[in-house]
Amino acid sequence: MQQHARGDAMHNKLGEFIRLHRERIKPEDVGIPAHGRRRTPGLRREELAQLCAVSPTWLTWLEQGRPISASVKVLGKMAEVMSLTPSERAYLFRLADKLDPMLENQMDQGIACQTVDLEAIVDAINVPAYILNGQWDALAWNRPAQDLFVGWLDQPTSSGAEMRPNLLNFMFLEPRAHTLITDWSDRANRLVAEFRADCGKHADEEPLSGMIETLKRESNDFKRWWSSHHVVGRTGGARQFSHPTKGKLTFEQVTLSLSTRRGFKLVMLLNGNNSLK
Repeated sequence: MQQHARGDAMHNKLGEFIRLHRERIKPEDVGIPAHGRRRTPGLRREELAQLCAVSPTWLTWLEQGRPISASVKVLGKMAEVMSLTPSERAYLFRLADKLDPMLENQMDQGIACQTVDLEAIVDAINVPAYILNGQWDALAWNRPAQDLFVGWLDQPTSSGAEMRPNLLNFMFLEPRAHTLITDWSDRANRLVAEFRADCGKHADEEPLSGMIETLKRESNDFKRWWSSHHVVGRTGGARQFSHPTKGKLTFEQVTLSLSTRRGFKLVMLLNGNNSLK
């Protein structure tokens, strides 16, 4: 009952949001001559429906909050016709409980947010910190993280997307990970479960599917744990390392999602008396 009521409320909010923005559009801004006096401010429902290639009846039902589903294609067209800002577009898709394909494509390509300097974020942190995208490629990291993750973040990198240092590739294909990560088997097993939960239905889509197939082919451990379909959320907690020059190190891991980019994570390893200088 509570879930049904929540769904009705979301439909009502979606319909109200569309109606209010429809009424703010000047007909001439979308190529419709404003002849004579109009009883309704902005666009009429029939006009928005025509511009979005849907029926006026369907749009009426949507604005009335009826439990009908809008496709991502129609939502994208509405956002375009109504000249929604990026924040308004994101809100529209959230109200419709749909994933915006524009953001999905950006995530898949690992495009950094134009308004956020990822390097500046991690450089401002004085403990090991790095930022992962949806494929768990490291997009930015600071010097303490580079010093800690030998065999991963201390390696020469290329600007090409295919050459970004990937956390799963390091964990399963780099022999040094087995000695650096104190409890490698437990951590690697959990990492696969976290990744499965993170990528969800997109695991069957490129570039994730290709990466997963490569890991399954190159690592029996990854293949076995991936096939178990175990799923857990990405959480923090104690992380122990056996560093080749600094010895035993213990950190408290904290993972935060970046609100400006869906799927991006800031990972920090908080330390007490550890020193990577």
